[in-house]
Amino acid sequence: MTVEQTLIVALIVVGFLLIVTVMMQPSKQQDALSALSGGAGDLFAERKSRGFEAVMRRSTAILGGLWFVIGFALMYLSAH
Repeated sequence: MTVEQTLIVALIVVGFLLIVTVMMQPSKQQDALSALSGGAGDLFAERKSRGFEAVMRRSTAILGGLWFVIGFALMYLSAH
């Protein structure tokens, strides 16, 4: 297996994991409703995410960054 094939497989696996982590994130339905209704009461109520939500946010950011790095590596390898 060449390096390019390994990176393609890694890109597919990381992409699948990224989709799973995005789908597992908690719903932001209340935030969407307050955005439509004005939401002036929640203007300064920004809360820090904790627990499961924090883990999902962090893992989504890490997997997204990894997906871009692998994609750029594949692009570089295909150009040279």
